[in-house]
Formats: sequence, C-alpha cells, structure tokens
Amino acid sequence: MTEKQTIRLNKYIASAGLTSRRGADELVQQGKVKINGVIADSPGIQVDPDTDVVEVNGKPVRHDTDSGETYIMLHKPIEVVTTAKDPQGRKTVIDLLPQDIVNKRVFPVGRLDFYSEGLLLLTTDGELCNRMTHPRWHLPKVYHVTIRGKLSPREISIMEAGMVLDGGEPLAPVSIRLLSEIGDTAKYEMTLHQGINRQIRRMFGEFDKTILRLQRVRQGRIELGNLKRGKWRELTGKELTMLKKDLNMK
Repeated sequence: MTEKQTIRLNKYIASAGLTSRRGADELVQQGKVKINGVIADSPGIQVDPDTDVVEVNGKPVRHDTDSGETYIMLHKPIEVVTTAKDPQGRKTVIDLLPQDIVNKRVFPVGRLDFYSEGLLLLTTDGELCNRMTHPRWHLPKVYHVTIRGKLSPREISIMEAGMVLDGGEPLAPVSIRLLSEIGDTAKYEMTLHQGINRQIRRMFGEFDKTILRLQRVRQGRIELGNLKRGKWRELTGKELTMLKKDLNMK
C-alpha cells in the first residue's frame, strides 16, 4: 500500500495561485483558511490534496497537481496595474497574457507602479515569489531614469551615501551613473539594494526633479534585454538556474 502524499497548507494555497507562501501564512494567521470546515491554526498543517477541502475566505481552492511551475518575464507598459484584478477596472498585467498562461494562475513578483515600466516577473512558484519579495533575499534592481534637468554632484553624492527621506525614513546607498543627456533631460542608471515603496520617485522628489520615464531593466541577473513593451516570454533554463542560485533555492 502506497503512502499518501501530503503537502504543507501554505504551499497548497500558494500553488493555487492566490498568493505567495508568506501571503498564505498571513491568511492562516487571520483565520481566513479552513480545512474540512475547521479554521486552520497553522500554515504548516499537512493537507491531502485528494481528500481534504481547503477554503480561503469561504471559497474552495484547488491545489495545482501539475508539478511544473511557470516563470514569465513581462515588459510592463505604463498605465497598467501590477495585480491580478483591479477594483477600478484598469488594465492589469494579467490582461497582457494569453489565456493559457492566465489559466496557470500566475501572479506578479513584487510591483511596478502605475506609471513605471519594464521588467516584471510572474510565476506560479510561491516559494520563489516569497524569497524575491523578502528583505533577506533581496536582489539588486537596476532602473533607467530619465528626468527633466540634471542632478548636481552634491545630489548624486547624497543618493550614493544613503539619503534620508522627508519624514525621517533612511535609505540604503544606491549606485547611480549618468547615461546620456539630450536637450534639457538627463538619463541615469540606478541600482537599488532594498525594496522601499516608490523609492526612486521619492528620492528625486526630494530634489524637486521631475521623472519623465522610469524603467526597470534588470533584477538580480535577469535582464529585460530587447523584449518589447507589452510583450512577454518564459524564462530560459539558464536564467531560472541563475535566479534560483542567487536565491539559494535548491
């Protein structure tokens, strides 16, 4: 007689495409998850996908029995929301994907704000999403920023040293270099090593600089390359191997 295969509750929920494992942990802690009608008290409970019924917010969720995960790179355009659904009815990153990919229940890894564009990863792998969004495993992110005007040497030095935002929020040092100047605009490459919400916009706002374009071009060793705006592709085997190695995933 073969032994039944069980799975941790948080992994079960993450595989259903609802959230990352860390998000699943929070749902359990909030009392929003039931197993066979009983509120779950730990994200580590073992679940039998064949016989147990798992509900989140009163709705049944199904474990994806396909062992293969999906890893997508998307060139997010501006005015697209980085979420699966938007209450305001705006276009989301999921709307840019074909139905067969949508059916796999991919979700975005982290965020790019409404008026930012560039590299965005989407996956069905809850563990990878958890690591990429956790401060412990934060990978450097590289952005190209075009502004009106130009930063002074003093302003660049403040950014590179680790500035403090208005309100007292300290930032880690960033790397910044001038890429080009055209007319009254300047384009910079910035490398960030932390995940503060709208960090670049807030940094330039401290110096009253207007951002004309903000594009993420690299995350860790994964590069946007020549992928056109609004288009997507699956990560190559080499890219995925590099990414998992950098996240210390087996």
